[in-house]
Amino acid sequence: MRIVLFCENKYSIDILFPIHKEACREGCNELLWYVHAPKIKDFPLNGEVRWTNSIQEVHDFSPEAIYVPGNIVPYYLPGVKIQVFHGYAGEKKGHWVIRHYFDTYFTQGPHFTEGFRKLAAKYGTFEVLETGWPRQDWVKENWDAFLPLKKALLEKYGKKYIVLYAPTFSPSLTSLPVMEEPLKELAAKRDVLILIKLHPLTGQEWADAYSKLAAENENILFMDDTSVAKYQLISDVMISDTSSVIYEFLLKDKPVITYKASAERKYWKDIDDVSLLCEAFDQALSDEDKELRKWFVDNYDPYLDGKVAHRMLEGARDYIRRHGVPKCRKVNLWRKYTSIKTFGKIKRK
Repeated sequence: MRIVLFCENKYSIDILFPIHKEACREGCNELLWYVHAPKIKDFPLNGEVRWTNSIQEVHDFSPEAIYVPGNIVPYYLPGVKIQVFHGYAGEKKGHWVIRHYFDTYFTQGPHFTEGFRKLAAKYGTFEVLETGWPRQDWVKENWDAFLPLKKALLEKYGKKYIVLYAPTFSPSLTSLPVMEEPLKELAAKRDVLILIKLHPLTGQEWADAYSKLAAENENILFMDDTSVAKYQLISDVMISDTSSVIYEFLLKDKPVITYKASAERKYWKDIDDVSLLCEAFDQALSDEDKELRKWFVDNYDPYLDGKVAHRMLEGARDYIRRHGVPKCRKVNLWRKYTSIKTFGKIKRK
């Protein structure tokens, strides 16, 4: 099967890589990564995978399946267009908007499957298949890989717990303006090492402020690499606000504390006063939200079996067996305009 892994944004790389890895393991597939140059300046897999930033080359590759974590894929590309999502933030209205670019939606778990099947019945223009989310394959593979790092950090700093602070960058939702002093208090009054991992789009002024905070406090570390995933695996508790990383952390069956999270339903401890952070941490350790987390895992994404990418490849093949390979996607004039404005035109041979 000829496969395109479609990266409009940098966060898509980690989501799609498990599909790449499984497709290579099968040995019967041909892969091409599309990297959207305006948003991805440096492609970290350069030299490791076949890739292009030319949408014309993607078209000429004549893909049979295109996997997309973003909201849009050019309608004029051949291949079954598959939405694989970029997270679990179902409370965001945009998550449920049908933009008509996709032939099928590969959902993370029963909660999302139910919602998108209702929408599929309403529109009648796409299918829904429950597969799990591909980043979970990486989690399964690396579940114990960073335990030596955790042990080394705890021993070096003489602490019992690791706390991850991972806020959103959005100015209207972020806790960054109010969290410096509460983090200092938590680090001073509890047996914790705090890791600060900011979103890649966080403003430089906040990155500088929190880097300075870490430099001035021996029990706070500022992590400036690109991936938050390994820090989720080694942390015991996470502090955030309104961010999709909350859901990824919950799926590891670990407690979360948020500040004024906008989610309608919360499966974690939420505070509206940052002076309550130490108290919230104590409550998190008591694990009073464990039953809520269990419901969340069972309904949002129960697929920690390492076979999500396999199901996604099989799902594409099954779609093609039943429908053939779509030549393009029928969309209205506005969707056509948006496709061309975002990704440019192609010349048909």
